[in-house]
Amino acid sequence: MSWLEKLLPAKIAPSDPSERRQMPEGLWIKCPSCETVLYNTDLEHNQNVCPSCGHHHRIGARARLDAFLDAEGRYEVGQEVLPVDALKFKDSRKYPERLKEALENTGETDALVVMGGSVHSINVVVACFEFDFMGGSMGSVVGERFVRGVETAIEQKVPFICFTATGGARMQEGLLSLMQMAKTNASLTRLAKKGLPYISVLTDPTMGGVSAGFAFVGDVVIAEPKALIGFAGPRVIESTVRVTLPEGFQRAEFLQTKGAIDFICDRRELRKTVANTLAMLLRQPADAVV
Repeated sequence: MSWLEKLLPAKIAPSDPSERRQMPEGLWIKCPSCETVLYNTDLEHNQNVCPSCGHHHRIGARARLDAFLDAEGRYEVGQEVLPVDALKFKDSRKYPERLKEALENTGETDALVVMGGSVHSINVVVACFEFDFMGGSMGSVVGERFVRGVETAIEQKVPFICFTATGGARMQEGLLSLMQMAKTNASLTRLAKKGLPYISVLTDPTMGGVSAGFAFVGDVVIAEPKALIGFAGPRVIESTVRVTLPEGFQRAEFLQTKGAIDFICDRRELRKTVANTLAMLLRQPADAVV
C-alpha cells in the first residue's frame, strides 16, 4: 500500500438494506387540509389543531376531557353501564364481535365518556363522545350514561356540557337505539326545569339521531371550525334530491349563517370560552378566566 493510500480515507461501502434503521411509525402526520407534515407530539400539544392552517383534527374523548377539565377533582359517571346484544343482531359480523373490536381499538366500553369535575373552578358534568368506538354511535349505553350525567348535574346543581362526535344512532340496537333520542331529550327537560345550563359543543362530525335528539337543544350551541353537522350526509342528500349542494353545505360556518348554532370557537379557546359563558349564565365569577 502506497503512502498516498494510507492518507486517504477508506472507501465508504454501501450499507446492507436489511441493516438500515427503520423510522418508527406514527411520528409524523400530514395535515389533510394544508398537507403540511407535522410532528405528532407537537400536534398533540396543540390539542390536535394544525399550527399551519388551523385544521381541527379529530380527538379522542379522554384526550379532550383531559384538556378541558381542571386537573383536580375529576370523577367518572356511568362507567359501570355496559352494552348487551339484546336483539342478537348480526349483519356481516355479530354485534358482540364489533363491540370487542371497538374495545380493543379504543380502550373504551362504549362511545360516551361522562365525567364530573370543574372548568376554571366552575363545577360541571361533561359528556364526551368517542368517535373511534363504532363511529360514536348512540346505543342504549350512550343514552343511559348521558341521562346519568344529567341526573348527576341535577343532584349537584351544576351545569351540563356535551361534546358530540357521532354518526348517529347505532343500527345494531334497532328501535332501542332510536328510543334514546326521546330519553336523552326528556332528561334535558328536567335539567332546564331546575334552571341549570346545558351547553352543547358540536365537533366533527355530528350527524343522525344525536343531532336530531339533543345536540341542538342547548342553551348555548357552540361548534368547532368546519365541523360537519347535520342529519343525513351530503352525498345522501344529493342522491335523493338530485341537486348539487352549495359550497360548505352542512359545515359549521354554513349553519352559523342560518342561525342553527350560536357561534364557532377554536378548540384551543374552548375551555376559557365555555367557562366565561357559564360564569355569565350562572352570574358568578370564573377563577382566572379573562
